[in-house]
Amino acid sequence: MKLIAISWPEFFKGEADIINDLFAAGLYRLHVRKPDADEASVSSLIAQIDPSFHSRLAIHYFPTIALQTPGAGIHLSHGTHYVPPHWNGTLSRSCHSIAEAEREKPNVDYLFLSPIFDSVSKSGYKAAFSEDELREAARRGVIDGKVVALGGITPANVGRVKELGFGGVAVLGGLWGDLSGECVLRRYGEYVGVK
Repeated sequence: MKLIAISWPEFFKGEADIINDLFAAGLYRLHVRKPDADEASVSSLIAQIDPSFHSRLAIHYFPTIALQTPGAGIHLSHGTHYVPPHWNGTLSRSCHSIAEAEREKPNVDYLFLSPIFDSVSKSGYKAAFSEDELREAARRGVIDGKVVALGGITPANVGRVKELGFGGVAVLGGLWGDLSGECVLRRYGEYVGVK
């Protein structure tokens, strides 16, 4: 099962160092998602990440940055639909219904389906699917190795996600917590055993 992290929405001191440490510790992929940032600030963060990890990045909102970052992928969401002509890199997408996931899965390398559980980082953002709906989607082959569970993922519920047949988990609030580097790396260690 793949472990994908989503960056904290705001920049913070030492962020690139922590990202490098997470990759060195075995993180599969990091989604660089900074919804209120400008392109120059996102580019600056990526420039501080070890180039050997650039192929394990997925860029939100700025496809032009992905074009300038060898091996990086592009993530599509409701705010970003543009894919550069002749794009041959990794492509991912956010989906918020089983029908949307079923429709979009053939067009991407993988997708996020959310929210699976009540969000850790977004207050009041509740799970969108019942256990029965998820099991039926798995039975029909909608949930498979290309579908990554997002929303409320913690080490305590990863086993349920794996049992449903998801190909991985994506974490944000459950990983970054209070933004203390020690805390982030400790929390990452809690997820490592779920592979």
